[in-house]
Amino acid sequence: METFTKLFGSLLLFVYHCFDRVVINGYLSGLSRPGQVVHFFQNVVGEPVIGKEVLSLRTNEYQAWVEAFARNHAPIEWAQPKVRKEDYVRPALRRMERAGQHGVYFILKSMEQGQTFRSTVPRFATNDPNYRILARQRSRFTHSYFYIRDETLGPIVMRVASFFPFQTTYYLNGHSFIEKELNREKVSFRKNDNAFLAVSDPQALQAAADRFTSEVIRQRLDYWTPILGPKFSKRERAAMNLRRFYAVSQIEYCRNFIFKRNFPIHRIFERGCEIGLWRMTANKIAEIFGQRITRKLKGKLNTVVEQVEHGHHIFRAYYRNAFIKQYEKFSTYLRNEACSNNLADFGLKKGLDHLAAVREKLLAVTGRFAACQAQWLNVHVDFPLLQRLALPIAVGSAKYPGIKIHDTRMIRLMEVMLHGGTVVSGWSTRQIHEAILTSFRIGADRYGLNQLRYDLRKLKAHGLLARDGKRYAYRLTEKGTKVALLFILFHKQLCGPLANSLFHHQPAAALRPNSKLQTAFHKADHSIQNIIQLLEAA
Repeated sequence: METFTKLFGSLLLFVYHCFDRVVINGYLSGLSRPGQVVHFFQNVVGEPVIGKEVLSLRTNEYQAWVEAFARNHAPIEWAQPKVRKEDYVRPALRRMERAGQHGVYFILKSMEQGQTFRSTVPRFATNDPNYRILARQRSRFTHSYFYIRDETLGPIVMRVASFFPFQTTYYLNGHSFIEKELNREKVSFRKNDNAFLAVSDPQALQAAADRFTSEVIRQRLDYWTPILGPKFSKRERAAMNLRRFYAVSQIEYCRNFIFKRNFPIHRIFERGCEIGLWRMTANKIAEIFGQRITRKLKGKLNTVVEQVEHGHHIFRAYYRNAFIKQYEKFSTYLRNEACSNNLADFGLKKGLDHLAAVREKLLAVTGRFAACQAQWLNVHVDFPLLQRLALPIAVGSAKYPGIKIHDTRMIRLMEVMLHGGTVVSGWSTRQIHEAILTSFRIGADRYGLNQLRYDLRKLKAHGLLARDGKRYAYRLTEKGTKVALLFILFHKQLCGPLANSLFHHQPAAALRPNSKLQTAFHKADHSIQNIIQLLEAA
């Protein structure tokens, strides 16, 4: 992780890590097994026969309560197929945010698969005519989605199954909690979707992310579950353990790199995908996830680059039921995100109380992934400077042609301008013209003043040349100096000598002069020959 920030620290605004999407299942511990349900209805409620009617009565009572609650608090509708629920209810959330209110702002009903119990009559007669077989089953029935704007957690979703044992599922987002905390501390920020793109105090941002703990989550879930969940009488709660056990079903932990400009993000991500597909072997994936590959390993172990429906590409590395993904978004930030659908893959317990251990484990995974990627990216990579300079450029209503690396006129002009550092106020056009004619022994008929002015306008349009105030005196910019050095070095000191060795005449190595530069050229000749042979064999 430190290697990544050292390499790209000058390009970064800030870095932060936090929980992103968290999905939690809430189970009624006292009613999770068939024997507990039989005890509840027979010994607590007083129902001698636990038939379908008894189970359906609880379902009908809860569904009626949901309808009554909706009439007084929030609109209720059936979820539409092929429509994202979050997108559909977003206008209602915006209205509640503008009003500064908290509570339930929408309810959606949906037919989905869920865990319930079925009651059947025994196939063969028994001594007890009231005996029924109660067993678990998965079936399709109504679920209610309560969309809540919580004063601590921000927007959350609570899904309640309408059939016994009324399993609940909670959908949270760590970024929503952080937003609430920063507003409470009056820290200014800019947030888009589920990422902070700017913040006045990055330390306060990270401190707020670290306060997203199991204690905070449990307190808010315990507040909303009795209000929106199924109702039990005081006697029933006293006789049975009807507290919810919260278990993490799915969790995402992200490390976000916020960049100053969008160009390095795309280049880093593109290069990371190219190298990752080749370098992320099975052993490397296991190393990143902190696990070992054994013969008992089951599940995925591969890498893939995919394009999701909202347009951007995602690099994924899978390990069993977990994966780490990387993607760029909004041309502003790069995100590494570790996701787990089964914490047992990491030897972790699913209970909400173990959230701190989950944070530590997934944070280490994202750190190892960033460290591996930093090693891959700490190399010389291609930068299309020559292609960019060769393209025409528009400045206002005027359009200027590109600068070609083989243009002799531009090479001569750049070589002369590199000596402009001896002139404090810059070189006038006539001074530059005279220097070019003198240095390269050419006549004014071959290179006139108008041609020079045309070349100067091209350099100025590409940001390589600047005027000294309002005077018609010029000097190379910082970018222009680098480009000029690269052009001159490429032509006279690098490309020319190496091309002569390859195509014309290679000097004898045994008779070379005692020069470090010539020794380096001979090493380069040898290396180029090795590259050619390797490419021919590939």
